[in-house]
Amino acid sequence: MKSIKLLLLMALTGILFHSCTLSDGERFEDDFQNNQYLKEILSQYDVWYLDYHRTIGSGDIAYVSRAFTMSFVNGVLYANNNIVDIGRTGNGFGIQIGTYDVFNGLLEINHRLDGVYNFEVTQLSPNEISIYNPAENINYYLIGYQISQFDYDKLFYENIEYFLQEYVDWEKIETIGGIPTAFDNENYMAFTPEDMTTFYSSQDVFNTQINDIHWDFVGGYEIYDVRGYDDLKILTLYYDHGGFEEFELSVRNDREIQLYHLNSKTNYWFSGREFIYYSKGKDSKKNGKDLEKNKGRKRTKVSRKTKHRKTF
Repeated sequence: MKSIKLLLLMALTGILFHSCTLSDGERFEDDFQNNQYLKEILSQYDVWYLDYHRTIGSGDIAYVSRAFTMSFVNGVLYANNNIVDIGRTGNGFGIQIGTYDVFNGLLEINHRLDGVYNFEVTQLSPNEISIYNPAENINYYLIGYQISQFDYDKLFYENIEYFLQEYVDWEKIETIGGIPTAFDNENYMAFTPEDMTTFYSSQDVFNTQINDIHWDFVGGYEIYDVRGYDDLKILTLYYDHGGFEEFELSVRNDREIQLYHLNSKTNYWFSGREFIYYSKGKDSKKNGKDLEKNKGRKRTKVSRKTKHRKTF
């Protein structure tokens, strides 16, 4: 691996140029120059995407596992715990969850509820770091981006199971083409945040209030990657009563999804209702139609199977 030359400008009696070298994969140690450089590394990117699927270790730090992005801004730590509205919440930085500083070559984070955690930081590339907490034996991988260059599509599709969970239900808003199928009668769907395996479906009429929905069907579901496509998934619904339905799943925006039924060639559009705001807090509260879950939500590593696309 090539070395990264880190040039530090230091003022003594005059202006001196001093160079410090870290090889890729080398951990920051305790000295003034590396402490200063670590602060610069953390703050030079607007957001750090938490690539949770690469996480290694036996422990867990809840507020890190919950975050999709983290931002280090002038000693204040921000996080995006939701996919919906990401890029808008807190001007893209998310919500404030604590403070941070660098001491003794370590990143020290003081979470507003969970207290202080120390992390060893390793620079893997100019815009990629790993943060390791020895107490929990957990290593997280973060990729730095400027907000203007952040790949929101990648975030949505890499974490699409969590996106589906961020609304209490999904209401069918449009059906186009295809031949008649039993799924034509299913107007509402829900994907439980408790796991990534359970879905519910309802045949209730349009405009049914959420609390009045009767869930006619329940079952398991699985999402597959599609070979050669980064912006497409395959969603398979397995009904407990038997049978299954298979769709191409794509995201129109952070409130609408498209399901293309592979057998009937029907396009269905669904719109999310009642956004669930995931934030670890002392109390649960409702803000208009937004629900806040005080226990929050932690991600688990997703290992998807891959399928070939059947239609073009």
